[in-house]
Amino acid sequence: MTEIPLFAVALALTAALLHAGWNAMLRSGGDRFQAIVVMSAGSGLAALPWALFVGVPVAAAWPMLLISAVLHVGYNLALVWAYRHGELGQVYPLARGAAPLLVTLSAALIAGEHLPLPALLGICLVSVGILGLAGAKTGRAALIPAFVTSLFIAGYTVTDGLGARASVDPSGYAAWLFVLGGVPMLLIHRVQRGRLLPPILTRDTAKAAAGGVVSLLAYGLVIIAVAVAPMGAVSALRETSVLAAALLGRFFLGETLTGRRLAGCSLVAIGAVCLGFAA
Repeated sequence: MTEIPLFAVALALTAALLHAGWNAMLRSGGDRFQAIVVMSAGSGLAALPWALFVGVPVAAAWPMLLISAVLHVGYNLALVWAYRHGELGQVYPLARGAAPLLVTLSAALIAGEHLPLPALLGICLVSVGILGLAGAKTGRAALIPAFVTSLFIAGYTVTDGLGARASVDPSGYAAWLFVLGGVPMLLIHRVQRGRLLPPILTRDTAKAAAGGVVSLLAYGLVIIAVAVAPMGAVSALRETSVLAAALLGRFFLGETLTGRRLAGCSLVAIGAVCLGFAA
């Protein structure tokens, strides 16, 4: 399977736009911690019917499922931390763009995988793009949490890959992942805010819940795409969401889209595609 069906390309690009969209929802909110809690709970509730329908995953998938759920909680908290200090157009490309770089380098160091020329080119492009974004004058305080976020992304990407392969139904694995991920966020909210559930009947809660459904839909589209196309290529196409995030930040959040930032986003996206097609 060397070619990517146009159907899969459309799914991956749609998922990229949806993923950037829910990040824009999170960034635009006033209480981002509460928003990510509602998003996690909302996506878990939306995934519950499918999880119950497909049944409990096989035993071999559970270790990866539990580890990934913890990593996703860490990702959520790190993302909130980053958006407290930086704009969508800076945080999102740094977090998403660094992840394929980390995964590729880890595979080379740990598994001794051979790096073909496209992969080396992708690493160089991602690195240059990240350096360009990191050199922006605004949001320097967001650099550390953005890179921490990228570490969690790389961690759960590898873990989910192993878990999905071990499970009988990858979509069922994804559904249970969302269900399990929502519970710890509610418990953390209980510790932080003194109540298990955030205020329910508010406009911000409704917007965050919608964001949770969008994130679930984006993940589902990726699962469908990797069923008919190479996984590396699909994931790389999904990382073009950095460009969508930059445009959403510019037109909906009033963020500045400088030539340097646009060039950095473009290099990150092109580098991610190179890494994916080299897999």
